Amino acid sequence: MRNRVKPRRRMFAPWRIESHSGAEVISLRQLSPRERLRVVAPSLFTTGNLACGFSAVLFAFNHSTIAAAVLMTIAIVFDILDGAVARLVGATSPFGVQLDSLADLISFGLAPAVLVYTWVLPEWPITAWFAAFFWLTCAAFRLARFNFTIDPTADKKYFVGMPSPGAAAVVIATVFALARPDVKGLETNVGPAILIPAIISVVPALLMISTIRFRSFRSLVTPETPQARVTTAVTLLAVILGLIFIPAVTGLVVAYSYVATAPIGVITAPLRARVFGPDSVAPPRVRQQSVFLQLGD
Repeated sequence: MRNRVKPRRRMFAPWRIESHSGAEVISLRQLSPRERLRVVAPSLFTTGNLACGFSAVLFAFNHSTIAAAVLMTIAIVFDILDGAVARLVGATSPFGVQLDSLADLISFGLAPAVLVYTWVLPEWPITAWFAAFFWLTCAAFRLARFNFTIDPTADKKYFVGMPSPGAAAVVIATVFALARPDVKGLETNVGPAILIPAIISVVPALLMISTIRFRSFRSLVTPETPQARVTTAVTLLAVILGLIFIPAVTGLVVAYSYVATAPIGVITAPLRARVFGPDSVAPPRVRQQSVFLQLGD
C-alpha cells in the first residue's frame, strides 16, 4: 500500500487580505521574488528616509547640528527617490503613500523642530520651544492635508503649500551656512543672539500650511524626453559640483530659490498666461469638501 504524503500545512494559510473598498488585493506571497522586490522597492527608500530622520533627531539632541543636517539632507534624497522609484516601477499604493507621510513627519517635521529647539535653547529656551512646536504642528497639518486631498487623477505639477522636504531644506541650508565646523567649539553652540533660527522656522512653516502653489518639478526628477534628461543631468551636475566646492552657498541658493518660486510665480502668473498660455500657470484652487461630518440623530 502506497504511503500517502500529507500536504505540508502552509504558515498563515487561514489568513486572507481584504480591501475595505472592495478592490482586488493581491498578497505578496502570490508574487514572484522579482515582482515582490519591485513592489517593495519604494518602501525601502521610505524606510531609509525614516532611519535618517530618526538618527537626525538623536544627533540634534546631542548638539551635533552638522551631522543632523547632513542626515536630513540624505532623508530628502531618499524621499525624492522613493517617489521616483514608485513611478518608475508602477508600484504606488495607499500603504506607500501613508508610510511616506509618516516618515516625512519624522524627517521633516520632528527632526527640524528638534534641531531648531536645540539650536536656540542655550539663549532662548521658551522661544525655542514655541518655534519648534510651531514647526512640528505646521508640518503635521501639511501632511494630514496632503493625505486627505490626494487625488491620483489631479495635476501633479504643483503642490498646495510648500512641501515639507523643501521647508526642511531652508533649515538645513541655514545650519550649514551659520555652523562652521572649522571653527573650534562653534558647531556645538551656534545659536546667535539674534533669533535667526526662530525666524527661519516660522516663514517656511507658514508656507507649509498655506494654499500657495509650489512647483513639484516632477518632470525634472523623472524626465521622459531626451531634452528633459539633458536638463536633469546638467542641473544635477551643477548642484553636485556646488555642494563639493561651495556647499553653504549652494544650499542657500537652492533652498531659498525654491521658496522664492512661489511669490515670483504668483506675481508673474498674468504675464506668463498671456505669453505662454494658461498651461504655464498653476490651475485655480478648488475648495475642498468639509472634513467635518454632521452626526445623525
